[in-house]
Amino acid sequence: MLLAAIGGIGTYVYIVPRLPDIGSLKDVQLQVPLRVYARGGELMAEFGEMKRIPLKYEEFPKALIHAVLAAEDDRFFHHPGVDYQGILRAAWQLARTGERVQGGSTITMQVARNFFLSREKTFLRKINEIFLSLKIEGELSKEEILTLYLNKIYLGKRAYGFAAAAQVYYGKPLAQLDLPEIAMIAGLPKAPSRYNPVVAPERARIRRDYVLGRMLALGYINKADYTRSKQVPVHAGVYGLNIGVEAPYVAEMVRNEMLKRYGEAAYTHGFEVHTTIDARLQKAANRALRDDLLAYDRRHGYRGIIKHVDLLNLDGGPDEMAAWAAVLQPLKSVGHLRAALIISVGDHSAYAFSRDGQIVYLGWEQIKWARRRIDENHLGPKLKHAADVLKAGDVVYVVAAKTGCHWLAEVPKVAGALVSLRPQDGATEVLVGGFDYYQSKFNRVIQAQRQPGSSFKPFVYTAALDKGYTAASIINDAPVVFDAPGLEDTWRPENYSGHFYGPTRLRVALIKSRNLVSIRLLRRIGIGYTVRYVARFGFKPKNLPRDLSLALGSGAVAPYQLATAYAVFANGGYKIKPYFIDYIRMNDHIIEMTKPLQVCPKCEAVAEAQTKAKAAKKASQKTISKTAGLAAKSNESIEDGPWVLPPRYAELDEREWAQIRQGPALPRLAKRVLSPQTAFLINTMLRDVIRKGTGRRALVLKRKDLGGKTGTTNDQRDAWFTGFNGDVATIAWVGFDTPQPLGSHETGARAALPMWISYMRTALQGRPETPLEQPQGIVSVRIDPNTGELADANQADAIFEYFRSKNVPQRQTDEPSANSPAQGGSNITEQLF
Repeated sequence: MLLAAIGGIGTYVYIVPRLPDIGSLKDVQLQVPLRVYARGGELMAEFGEMKRIPLKYEEFPKALIHAVLAAEDDRFFHHPGVDYQGILRAAWQLARTGERVQGGSTITMQVARNFFLSREKTFLRKINEIFLSLKIEGELSKEEILTLYLNKIYLGKRAYGFAAAAQVYYGKPLAQLDLPEIAMIAGLPKAPSRYNPVVAPERARIRRDYVLGRMLALGYINKADYTRSKQVPVHAGVYGLNIGVEAPYVAEMVRNEMLKRYGEAAYTHGFEVHTTIDARLQKAANRALRDDLLAYDRRHGYRGIIKHVDLLNLDGGPDEMAAWAAVLQPLKSVGHLRAALIISVGDHSAYAFSRDGQIVYLGWEQIKWARRRIDENHLGPKLKHAADVLKAGDVVYVVAAKTGCHWLAEVPKVAGALVSLRPQDGATEVLVGGFDYYQSKFNRVIQAQRQPGSSFKPFVYTAALDKGYTAASIINDAPVVFDAPGLEDTWRPENYSGHFYGPTRLRVALIKSRNLVSIRLLRRIGIGYTVRYVARFGFKPKNLPRDLSLALGSGAVAPYQLATAYAVFANGGYKIKPYFIDYIRMNDHIIEMTKPLQVCPKCEAVAEAQTKAKAAKKASQKTISKTAGLAAKSNESIEDGPWVLPPRYAELDEREWAQIRQGPALPRLAKRVLSPQTAFLINTMLRDVIRKGTGRRALVLKRKDLGGKTGTTNDQRDAWFTGFNGDVATIAWVGFDTPQPLGSHETGARAALPMWISYMRTALQGRPETPLEQPQGIVSVRIDPNTGELADANQADAIFEYFRSKNVPQRQTDEPSANSPAQGGSNITEQLF
């Protein structure tokens, strides 16, 4: 006994000083994956090797705690961290058989092992485990120890902790599990692989029933619950995340950004990134893009079925549906397309068995489009019967139609992109980078550099407005030939229609997207001036050509960049910076929050007042304006003193002042890059594009506050529609990833505008129209629509046009004015120097 006592004391003296610090357990950083959320809290994605959802002790169901205690350590709340009875049983087993086996491990000892020790079975590790457990019990409460265990333990299928296991095996939160399901996962810690309910359902059932039996013996459940739970069959599976919104392109952007900021720690430190994405609008955007690309596909013919199988020779026994399902099982969904097996074909219809186990009907309207594709401009003969394209045993894709039928479909080869920004601060409300992220991870919104075509023209026209031109300035729309080494030996641009329209007002030229007017306008204002001017919208000069093709949008831009530029038109002339991360949380605390550039004209007034007040104080001016009290309210850090304030300060009411006073400073203000007058003029011109120009199909939305521009490049290789109102700026693009013609008549109005309309119908729902306020310095006068000159009082066909006060035209005289038509006949040859 004396030798044993000395040995015990020596062991204690040797081991205890070498034990790790338990204090780290009080603030332990569990490896928790990166999670990405939409603006409303809907889960978008999760990144990280370990699936873990840490919970607090009070968040764990009582039934789970009882089940775990029954299975692992029923004396947990009574022993000091070491169960001496269990150790004696293990020692007896060693003496009787000579084998070292795991025994007597309490939950506290498992926590010690999982956090600090290896899993090797040695006497030294066991002794360390015992002393470490006693130390843990001395510094942590039982509830804290059990919480660590319930969150840390590995339970198979990359699930760490019971909350993650509930999601992985049953696809629902831990709080929603019933008793048989709780008993099933409570039995996993002993051997997660051996008792896995997916891999070994029978062994898992035996283990579950054992846990239920222990719960009954300990009085945690009654006999009826025990009997009923044992009768429930094993129904676990392997479930993915409960994704609340499909936005994988945005999620990948977030992952890349977090990796830049935090390195590999981004995957393990439990960051929760809340984005600016609106889940409702994102769903509408996904549908709009996919429907648009499928509609394009239907206009250009069917490339063929996936494969054909012999229905009579399928190996499925008497259960033919099981055989059908086996055929479709390898074919994953693409976007909202589902694989289906044609099981019968009628004269003008067909029935199919879909991958999700449904019998679906394909009507003639959903089949007859599938003429054989020859090329982008030619199709095979019209179909007369469904059998001309389908037969039983064909494996195809289908997609649900609004009528309840299903379209025959195929995965589009054409690509698309859709992005929508909030013009007031650049928040990205939706972003769709392609038809299906898992088919192609290429994010066309930010990675595709494409020619914007005519959607670039408004920037040229804006540059002209700031160089003295007006919406009524006349430019001749006539044939023109340019000799320029930078282009070709001779360049003969044309309008899309192939016609020429003579002297044309700039407003009409933009509405009708007249190429020749745009080229002549660019030549007059200067290429260098225009390239420098459009940089204020965010365009990179190095990506813009230094020739007259710039007027037709021959530069390279990404949809995200173009959306940012159009936001300047939407918000009245301010350059914003787009962003998609709103804030980042970790351990229930916000650690980062984006402070975007914001459009706030009234805040500009406050900032101006503060600047003037500081300047006034510094100069020791003695004049105090009547609005000094308001200035003091706007910035309480400025001491009372002499103030000189702008008159428009009186526009702010008490509520607005209260909002401005919140926080340590005013918001970061977006820089004004267009004067209010220029912004107003180009906005009215872009609204007319929709009222009576190439974008008039958007009139179906029945709103008067929409502006926009179609865009089509040479040979219809790119199709755009860029449109906005005061609340939304949205870009839709369609084209092939490897540029090639979309086909005849596949302009922006036909290929891209329907996508834009479909999305905007949802985005604008419930939003009031945004009025366009006429700024000071702008007047409306009657002009002659043919000459752009001031109209006579009795001129019947006169129209109203907006001008800067200093640019109002004069009535026609013998002398040509700045608004006179360009001189020259219909065959003009110009040299480019």
